[in-house]
Amino acid sequence: MVTYVDLLVSARSFLFVPGDRPDRFDRARESSADVVVLDLEDAVAETAKDAARAHVSAWLRGGNRAVVRVNGVGTPWFEDDLLAMAGLAPALMLPKAQTAADITQLPTGIPVLPLVETAAGILGAAEVCRAPGVVRPAFGSVDLATELGIEHTARGALRHARSMLVLACAAANLPGPIDGVTTALDDRTALLDDLAEARALGFTGKLCIHPRQVPVVHGSLAPSESEARWARAVVDAAADGAARAVSGQMIDRPLLLRAQALLDRATPASATLHLAADDTARRLQPTDDLAVEHVGKRTSRTAGS
Repeated sequence: MVTYVDLLVSARSFLFVPGDRPDRFDRARESSADVVVLDLEDAVAETAKDAARAHVSAWLRGGNRAVVRVNGVGTPWFEDDLLAMAGLAPALMLPKAQTAADITQLPTGIPVLPLVETAAGILGAAEVCRAPGVVRPAFGSVDLATELGIEHTARGALRHARSMLVLACAAANLPGPIDGVTTALDDRTALLDDLAEARALGFTGKLCIHPRQVPVVHGSLAPSESEARWARAVVDAAADGAARAVSGQMIDRPLLLRAQALLDRATPASATLHLAADDTARRLQPTDDLAVEHVGKRTSRTAGS
């Protein structure tokens, strides 16, 4: 059975919805986004935190599934967020994640998407990615750029930070990280350029702030037709275990893993489920044994995912 963790591991798009806008929850679920993220943090004013918790809790209690971005460790709202989401949220996104100690402040066994968005977080990314419960990190480009005093659209200036997060994921045997938001809602070219940069560096997902960004994300992060043909040829050639060459390259294990990863990206968990909205709660069950070292490890999924 496909679990919610499987979905988080392979998802390409993560669509943010403000927690104080319950009128948008169903629309987000019915969009083509792989994962909905209900936001209790930046998208919600301090005066609306209590109402947002109530809206999110009620929607999840109705059998719906979404990642919940709670407020950060040490904020006045963190503990209340955890209490409200206990037993309801199938996964949590933790902002301003900087150390493994931050992750351990969350309930044991809950899948975690740490949002790495500070200089300290980037420097501690390897530790964050190795923390128990971490499925896959996300990159907070806007907040990091603000801290560094640069424009968040300055791809070159943020390239080193992005690469450090990719390396931290690989070292911890996690899937590729999730890239930060593109704030220019009406600039398709900017979104495509951001996606091209992220994909070239090893990112395999993208945070979205509007449903219309989702199809662009899916199209850009999916393997091209030529990549898919190559990957299928490699996997087919390696099926009998004999030495083979494809396109002039001898197939070895790294090449096979690359091919399998490309095919996995072509058919993520969300694409294979084809869930109806009223079937989500029944078919997407959180795992019962999430208190493991890394619930999102590549080696616990298909090879190279």
